[in-house]
Amino acid sequence: MSGIEAFLLGLIQGLTEYLPVSSSGHLAIASNFFGLDGAENLTFTVAVHVATVLSTLVILWKEIAWIFKGLFKFKYNDETRYTVNILISMIPVAIVGFFFKDAVEEVFGSGLTVIGIMLFVTALLLAFSYFYKPRQKEQITMLDAFIIGIAQACAVMPGLSRSGSTIATGLLLGNSKERLAQFSFIMVIPPILGEALLDVLKMLKDGAEVVMGSIPTSSLLIGFITAFVSGCLACKLMIGIVRKGKLIYFAIYCALAAAAVLIFG
Repeated sequence: MSGIEAFLLGLIQGLTEYLPVSSSGHLAIASNFFGLDGAENLTFTVAVHVATVLSTLVILWKEIAWIFKGLFKFKYNDETRYTVNILISMIPVAIVGFFFKDAVEEVFGSGLTVIGIMLFVTALLLAFSYFYKPRQKEQITMLDAFIIGIAQACAVMPGLSRSGSTIATGLLLGNSKERLAQFSFIMVIPPILGEALLDVLKMLKDGAEVVMGSIPTSSLLIGFITAFVSGCLACKLMIGIVRKGKLIYFAIYCALAAAAVLIFG
């Protein structure tokens, strides 16, 4: 992997992790275009996913600090309720990760057709959430958190946007735009770190020294830094976009991208 390829892939990961256009789908398309093999791609994917988690911690550090500060009061308050909702939202994706990980990996290796279809599903979901106007709620309930968690679990499919699915589902449930974007980005931190840990264990089992040897350290570093910086920008940008309710533009983009993948992929 060259430095230019690492820069472009890091940029794609950083931007698409938060913008509702599917980071996994775009990375798969780009990796296919650059001709990267599965093992090399896995190593790089772990690095840039960790980078985007760090960008979330940087941009939302006040909200995360608020959560931990409240937890150390050792009483059931708003911060504790928020944490419980985060834990509830993790249940569906944990079930998928522990029991269906091999099946999901098979889907990732099945070609670009699935990605094109899932991008189209993302477009439909974003468009529906834009035009549907449910009654607004003040708080994200435990049931809402679980349903949003189901949307996140479904988004393990390549091409189905994780941020798009969770934010659109929350909007359809009537949750406020101001709270939803932050909740969507914070809830994804534990699953991404868990997924990265499982991938690292897999690489160690398969022989990490062989995989790491195929990627220059400079390329990994370039990809990591690029994903972190672009992730910070995209995270901040997406929070503003959700507040303004401008998801329809991403629905149009996903529909066009889906058509391009299905036609030319």
